[in-house]
Amino acid sequence: MVVVVVVVVVVVVVVVVVVVVVVVVVVVVVVEVVVVVVVVVVVVVVVVVVVVVVVEVVVVVVVVVEVVVVEVVEVVVVVAVVVVVVVVVVVVVVVVVVVVVVVVVVVVVVVVVVVVVVVYIVVVVVVVVVLVVEVVILVREAPRLYLNKICIHV
Repeated sequence: MVVVVVVVVVVVVVVVVVVVVVVVVVVVVVVEVVVVVVVVVVVVVVVVVVVVVVVEVVVVVVVVVEVVVVEVVEVVVVVAVVVVVVVVVVVVVVVVVVVVVVVVVVVVVVVVVVVVVVVYIVVVVVVVVVLVVEVVILVREAPRLYLNKICIHV
């Protein structure tokens, strides 16, 4: 009877551990997919920003050529281009910082989850080993205990 109970407990614990590990793996995969999507979005944003900066540089070159003709237009356009370039650089820096923070947070969460799962599995294995040792001791000592009980009654 005790052996059946121990076997049932071990099976239940193993099923629970397997379910927890599967859930953790699914969560990690989903988080990694989200990180990849964020990185792709950041790369697209950086490419767009680079294209905008190149277009602005071409505009600046054209404006500088025109500046020979009109001095006032040059000042306004150069200031506008500088403002646009500064804004673009700030946006790129902010996006990169956000991506780095997101990646660091995801890595920390994944590491914590893996550590918790490993600790949980170690605890379950220790409990199962202790239970098996107890059952083995009980099965080994049962005949002696039974004989002692008979001898005491006689």
